[in-house]
Amino acid sequence: MTTDSFTKAKAMHFPRQVLAGHNVASEIGQMSREFELDGPALLVTGTTTGKLAAKLVEEALADHDYEVQTITVGEASRDNLIKVEEATKEVKASFLIGVGGGSKIDLAKLASGNLKMPFLSVPTSAAHDGIASPRASIKDGGNSLSLNASVPLGVVADTALIVKAPYRLLASGCADVISNSTAVLDWELASRLRGEFFSSSAANLAKYAAESIIDNAAAIKPNLEDSVWVAIRPIIISGISMAVASSSRPTSGSEHMFSHVLDKEAPGKALHGEQCGVGSIMMMYLHGGDWEKIREALRMIGAPTNAEELGISPEQIVDALVHAHEIRKDRYTILGDRGLTSDAAERLAKITRMI
Repeated sequence: MTTDSFTKAKAMHFPRQVLAGHNVASEIGQMSREFELDGPALLVTGTTTGKLAAKLVEEALADHDYEVQTITVGEASRDNLIKVEEATKEVKASFLIGVGGGSKIDLAKLASGNLKMPFLSVPTSAAHDGIASPRASIKDGGNSLSLNASVPLGVVADTALIVKAPYRLLASGCADVISNSTAVLDWELASRLRGEFFSSSAANLAKYAAESIIDNAAAIKPNLEDSVWVAIRPIIISGISMAVASSSRPTSGSEHMFSHVLDKEAPGKALHGEQCGVGSIMMMYLHGGDWEKIREALRMIGAPTNAEELGISPEQIVDALVHAHEIRKDRYTILGDRGLTSDAAERLAKITRMI
């Protein structure tokens, strides 16, 4: 008789249904009934998206006899998260719906996790890959925190709504997904050199999403709903890769660490995905990969490819490269434990045409 000593176990949570396409927001009531959701819903939205998208969602839910209450909030901050949670309890909501950009989705998914109730994700823009991911960013005091959060029960990505958002947001979302290219290389490196857990399934999903955006970069243009259709699937798949890994590892490496330094040194100058795309160009050079391919894809999409287009100084680019390795000591990347010297960072920025 032998004793089985295998003890590994892992839970993976995914959206049960993803609807993407033209005017699919009208189907959220039917989706909610299929999920057997009952009781009032609290809709979390913002001032810029609430008037159009929230109204469509409210009407679609009302058509299926749902009572809907709405809370309008600003950025994804600790204070606004408390407001959402208090409102949820006050109206006795049984499920949450995030309608808006990334901050509204993040507030809904964090409140959902804290209150142990389901939520649905209805993005009105696609500025990053958080639409379906188990991660959320929130501001707490002067810090920006990346936290574990609930995966949406369902995702409704209406291309007719998303195309109305400023094109810069979609371009940023595409750049964020393109940056998976270096995040996965960093993860593979950490697995080889440090024995870090590595999921080939999660990595392959993240790489597929990046390659899909790169291969179709020429088709992603402003004011075209077809462009949203091309981009939204890889953006969602990128978020799902994090659910497979139970970590942001497949989508966040040295390029994200570079971006987080810029968040502190040049707040409000550029979008998250824009910074990650620029970071990915330089980190791909360090990996010995085709950094020019990434740069060209970003250029075709209309995302920034250098310091000037990010709206920051050459000095800030160099400084972010020097300090990027300090952001997550637990996450080994191509930057190593010691990072880059100022001279090495400046050479890297010049070679990759950042400055």
